[in-house]
Order: sequence, then C-alpha cells, then structure tokens
Amino acid sequence: MARDNPEPEEIRGAGQWKPVLGLSDEPGERVSLPVRFGTVFDQPEPEELIELTVIVPARNEEQSLGECLQSLVAQSEEIFELGRDWELIVVDDHSTDRTAGIAHGFPNVTLMEAAALDKGWTGKNNAVWTAARRARGKWLLFTDADTIHEPGDLHRAMHEATRHKVGVLSYSPRQIVTGLMQRAMMPLVFCELALAYPPAKVSDPTQRIAAANGQFLLIEREAYRKLGGHAGVSDEILEDVELAFLAKKRRVGLWFRYAGEAVSARMYRTTGAMIEGWTKNLALLFDNTLAMMIWRALDIALLIGLPWLAIELWNAHFTAHALAWLGAGWVLALLWIRNLFRFYGRVAKSNFSFVDCAISPLGLPLFVAVLYRSWFQHRILKRVSWKGRTYAA
Repeated sequence: MARDNPEPEEIRGAGQWKPVLGLSDEPGERVSLPVRFGTVFDQPEPEELIELTVIVPARNEEQSLGECLQSLVAQSEEIFELGRDWELIVVDDHSTDRTAGIAHGFPNVTLMEAAALDKGWTGKNNAVWTAARRARGKWLLFTDADTIHEPGDLHRAMHEATRHKVGVLSYSPRQIVTGLMQRAMMPLVFCELALAYPPAKVSDPTQRIAAANGQFLLIEREAYRKLGGHAGVSDEILEDVELAFLAKKRRVGLWFRYAGEAVSARMYRTTGAMIEGWTKNLALLFDNTLAMMIWRALDIALLIGLPWLAIELWNAHFTAHALAWLGAGWVLALLWIRNLFRFYGRVAKSNFSFVDCAISPLGLPLFVAVLYRSWFQHRILKRVSWKGRTYAA
C-alpha cells in the first residue's frame, strides 16, 4: 500500500497553511506530491493550527505511561498552555491492562483508540498514524510511553530544530537501566549504535548516513507530508531510521544528537523484554550482525584468556627458563590491561555511567547470544515478535 508507485495528483485540502520552515518553493501554495491512499497527502488541513501536537502510542504501558504523561503535562504554562497552544494525544493500541484508564486520569489529554491493524502495518506505525491524521500542530512530536521529559524540553526542541533549519529533529535519550544484565548489556548496544551512527555525520546533509530515535522524534508538519507520514513506512519495524533516511533523501533536513539533559527513557523493565526488543532490532540496525558477534566473542576470549594464560605462565615450573616464562606472563598481563582500557574506551561512547561501562564485560555473553538470535530470526525464520504480535522480517 505505501510502497506502490501512484500517479502524481494535487493535494486536496484547505490549501491555506503556510509552512513553518518554508520547505516548499512558495509558502502557502499547494504542493504537487504523489497521493497515497490514507496518507497525509489526502488529508484536509485543520482550519487553525496550533504550535505542537505530542503523540504517545501506548500498548500495555501501565507501568510507564503515568510518569511519562506527568512529565509532559508539567510542560504546560501560561505562554505554552496545554489545550490551547499544544495538544497531547495518547493512542491506546488495543491494550489489555490499565493503559487507557491511566490516560483518562490526566486532564486535557486526548485519548484515542488505534485503528484496526491492517496487513502491511506494524502496531506502532498504525497507532501513531491514527493520531497524526487528526493532529493540529505545526510540529508533531512522536514520543514513547516509556520516556520522561525534563521541564521545557518541548519548547527547546522546536527552537533547536528551527535554529538548525531542519524539518526532523531526534534526540537519543538518557537510558534508565536496572538490574545487572540491563546495566551490563545496554552500554554494549549503545556504544555500537554511537559508532555506527555518529550524530555529527547523521546531522551532516552531505553524508548519506541517517538515523533517528523513535523515543523522541520531532517533525515539522510540512516535512511530515513530504516524507509521506507513517503511512510511507507502514511496514517498517525501525520506522524511525527509515524516516531519517527519507528526510535526507527528500532534503527536509535532519538533526540528531544525544540529549540526556532533555529526555530519559526506560526501554525495558525485565531482561526478557530487553532480549525480545533487541532481537527485533539488532539485525536491522547493523548490516554486519554476524561479524559483530564474532568480534564481541573475541573480546570475551581476550578478556578472560589473557589473564588466565598470564597466571599459568607465572605458575609454570620450568626451572631452566623460569625467568623467560615469568617475563612472558607479564607481557600477557600488560596486553590484557591495554585491551581492558581499549574496551572501556569503546563502551564509554555509549553515554552510560562509569560503573555501567565498567561492568559491561559481564554482558558480553548475552550480547553475543542476542546478536545471533536477531540474525537467526531475521535472516532464517524471517519473522520477529514484539508485544504479542509477530511481524515479517
């Protein structure tokens, strides 16, 4: 549906809206773009636009949603009043827990039920699209139910995007982790992300590399139309990354950075959820999943094997060559220390705490296993599961 090659047709609608960033050739005129069934291209513009629409998709998020909405509602103030200057929409994606009831408990929060999930759509894309088609904001912020927003981050994000003259801005949040396995493995994943998608290159329009984080994805209204909305990436599991690629391809401008001072997120509350989530994502984020698995397995061998060999050499009882064996042991010990510093320097790029980076070697076996699991499900089984749904990979 979203991948067809339709014939161009003039956009229907009010034709009254003037772009915030002037992305069209002449502000205010209708833009000739392909019309796709059910996309923003065939949606009439609201009679009056407000400053911002915040859209929160939620599927069985009773543990996280309350804190997320509290941090968002707290952004309302006299000069930026919720309900007047901006709107907050929660889309209940057919939850079976108290998600809808929690959203009902917040004044001025609009609760919508996601449309029926059609073939060719992921649950999240379908949910946010349900709200995006009715959004009244000049800016659209897509943010997850497990995020916590610092005071003023909505205003600052819009100003930052305007300052950099981009239609898409995405923040990588500070990650909240609990439990030994989360604290050990999450830095390993995020250091690989930082190395594969350096924010400076992602934000450089001359570089082809593109990335975004769906936990905080701010898109200017006209830019969203040019990208085709979430209908244009309806079947993508990593819809945020795909939208980032489209932003560069269609030259609407992309800005991406780590923003721990603005927003934080608790992606997973259990080790099982973390394994399921990264199984879904890793093979899509990294083209070289098997190679990465081999390199991380080599890290395990070096971090464990070098000190073991050094101790064995120190304890060797070869009297004729005792000093030689002792010296070889010290060489291996020094190589281990050097490798340890190299490993820490790599993991420190994850923006996690010193302690989390220091204990990250404990997460290597699980990381290697999840890399293989992700590769196997995507490349061999060609299907992945997430929140009770199975998607073709």
